[in-house]
Amino acid sequence: MKTEILSLAANQARGLAIDAVHAYKSGHVGLPLGSAEIGAVLYGHALNVNPDEPRWLNRDRFVLSGGHGSMFLYSWLHLSGFDLSLDELKNFRQLHSKTPGHPEFKETDGVESTTGPLGQGIGNAVGFAVSQKRAAAIFNTESHIILDNHVIALAGDGCIQEGVAQEASALAGHLQLDNLIVFYDSNDVTLDAMAEKSQSEDTAQRYEAMGWDVVTIDGHDLGAIESAFNAVKAAKGKPQLIIAKTEIARGIPEVAGTAAGHGESGAIKHSENARKNLGLPEERFYVSEEVRAYFAELKTDRIENYNTWKATYDAWKSDNPYLAARLEAGAATPIDVEGLLAQIPEAESDAKLATRAAGSNVLQPIAAARPELISGSADLHGSTKNYIKDGGDFLPGNESGRNFLFGIREHAMGALLNGVAYDGIWRASGATFMVFADYLRPSIRLASLAGLPVVYIFTHDSVGVGEDGPTHQPVETVSGLRVIPNLDVIRPCDTEETAGAFVAAMERLDGPTVLSLTRQGVPNINTASASERRQGVLKGGYVIKKESGALEVIIIATGSEVQHAIAAADDIGAGARVVSMPSMLRFDSQSDDYKESVLPASCAKRVAIEAGVSGLWYKYVGLEGKVIGIDRFGISAPGGTVMSELGMAAASVVSAAS
Repeated sequence: MKTEILSLAANQARGLAIDAVHAYKSGHVGLPLGSAEIGAVLYGHALNVNPDEPRWLNRDRFVLSGGHGSMFLYSWLHLSGFDLSLDELKNFRQLHSKTPGHPEFKETDGVESTTGPLGQGIGNAVGFAVSQKRAAAIFNTESHIILDNHVIALAGDGCIQEGVAQEASALAGHLQLDNLIVFYDSNDVTLDAMAEKSQSEDTAQRYEAMGWDVVTIDGHDLGAIESAFNAVKAAKGKPQLIIAKTEIARGIPEVAGTAAGHGESGAIKHSENARKNLGLPEERFYVSEEVRAYFAELKTDRIENYNTWKATYDAWKSDNPYLAARLEAGAATPIDVEGLLAQIPEAESDAKLATRAAGSNVLQPIAAARPELISGSADLHGSTKNYIKDGGDFLPGNESGRNFLFGIREHAMGALLNGVAYDGIWRASGATFMVFADYLRPSIRLASLAGLPVVYIFTHDSVGVGEDGPTHQPVETVSGLRVIPNLDVIRPCDTEETAGAFVAAMERLDGPTVLSLTRQGVPNINTASASERRQGVLKGGYVIKKESGALEVIIIATGSEVQHAIAAADDIGAGARVVSMPSMLRFDSQSDDYKESVLPASCAKRVAIEAGVSGLWYKYVGLEGKVIGIDRFGISAPGGTVMSELGMAAASVVSAAS
């Protein structure tokens, strides 16, 4: 390792961060300056990457968990020769730049995941590590090792404090993910004050107790960083934590080592003195020719390393065409919707089944047809019914398993699923009760923002949960999820709609899907054929019971309340139409002509019913329409009793339509 040039590069990376934040008076310099030597060792020496092939299969994955320190990542990506020009650094935090305030997946080559909320990146890194462990177990052969990379995360005190990071770290230790390395930028500072004001635990002992190996180093000593990194890469059987003791905002004497060094103030007020202190010339966004030449040579070496790996990969591909086709297809392969639907048997016409149980039946043929699908549950497989039969459990020694036992760690589950989805090899799905969706809501939101095709199987989706009472009756949760942009929430009414819902989730590749499923049994709705119900879900909303006379009233329902809408229509008479609306997102994306055919403007008399808060339904019924919902918390009683007590019955619809 060339220490002298890397020390120079570290200071010039500091200068780039200072200049970007100074120019636009916005951003965070604390992490980029404090961790500059870590960046120099990783991007200037140790990482196995190819800037010209930023997504190549066997690259080391680097995740910046402390996403506020984005100029750390942008500076090193630029210096390393990724597609990130100096002009883009100069355009930091500006409209349509490749250097947004927090790193965003797909916006910038070399950014592995969207990180912003602290701790998410650690969970993402665990997901990457799981994805790569499983891929290595399935695709490596005795003759050809095509996957032997590592996942490296950089996290700060704030990340380590977050609960999601601790959930994910505990799971990583249990799963013995020895391909995972976390650098802890331990500068003893948080935003408000010195960290001692809010933490006093021994982080090293905590991580050791969770099954990690831990080493503590001087985070500004290039040799110590390299030695530690080489040692932990060779370690087996445990994830690795490198506690790097650093000085926040190193290089700006006025604020270095203090809470004031976290944000932009130091770069704005003291940039000139800081740049002199770092030995930088007056020229802003300065990179010396010496540093440029070093990284250009390093990039050539990295490309040669990639080409060597590519030869191994090509030989493996020639020997293993089936495995290669499966690997190269990955999670982004479009599905044959009709073909997949055809593999799901139709239900008995008079069957009454909870949609969670129907989901279990539907999952099995889908899993058989789509080997990239993996499934997990937050300690609820017995209730969420999403266990892939004969799929095995992902555990140490059985990394090819398809079922993940997340434990009671909903938030870690969400962040880990995102990591798997970012990696793009496996199709990630996970399950819990609907009411616990709020425990992983930040991860769901990020999946929606990043366009990740994660599938969430949330059961026990209404007050029909019954005796468990209002703490477990998610009256507001389904609508609360519907308001997240780019999140498809599908609430099927019966077994056939459940089949359509699972296939719709598999079809979607540009964002996540929530499958909202019942605990209680619901009847098959035979007023429409199985095919009509399945296809109707794909469109989001459709006529499940057509009027037999002149149209007088439209009843809109979803999930377990469709049965009540059907019964009410029978009582109302020939002029009643029932529309099943399992997915608002899908229905709203249909053509105007289709939406008019389902909800004709000529019929203003409309009633909606759903066992949840009522607000969102007014966009379909209009201000003159009526919504039968539950705008209060539930009650503890048998599910049927609760439903009846809270007005989820055909009589309520009939009364509203009269």
